[in-house]
Amino acid sequence: ENNRVKLSLLDLSNYKYLEPIAQEKDLIFYSPSDISTPKKLRNYVEVAVNGYYNKTIIPFLVYDKEKQMYAGSTRFGLINWKNKVLHIGWTWIGHNFQGTGLNENMKFLMLQYAFETLEFEKVEFRIDERNNKSRRAVEKLGATLEGILRKDVLMKDGYRRSTCCYGILKEEWPVIKHNLQKKI
Repeated sequence: ENNRVKLSLLDLSNYKYLEPIAQEKDLIFYSPSDISTPKKLRNYVEVAVNGYYNKTIIPFLVYDKEKQMYAGSTRFGLINWKNKVLHIGWTWIGHNFQGTGLNENMKFLMLQYAFETLEFEKVEFRIDERNNKSRRAVEKLGATLEGILRKDVLMKDGYRRSTCCYGILKEEWPVIKHNLQKKI
């Protein structure tokens, strides 16, 4: 939590705050997930909660303290405790929250927790090659494009997307942290 955002554990007792946001048009167009109905949103959250209990996911509910509204969801996923690598992703925030600095604040807190509390060695981001908005956002954080996995994810409409793999190493974190603190 900081002055702008509060991240709390997402579970079946609080996910209903996401229902109005999940209905926004094209919110997760570049995701293979489907949150388009209350039932599909619940299934999405159930997968995250199961991952939490299996220690492979930590899902978050995002609250914008400036607007005093729930904004969306994000998570740590594909957590590899042995190799100390995790992914930040599955992020979606309502259109009214995009471009407001909320995402930078969220990512700052998540990176800080991953590197300073969990003491992980690397954080990765996987983004649809076509999603230029998300790619620019991750690049602005200071992540490095490490490569592109060609046609590796099947989308809801049958399209096979290519995925851009970005990463931040533990030794890069102090400079990235300093730069992000100046922005937020």
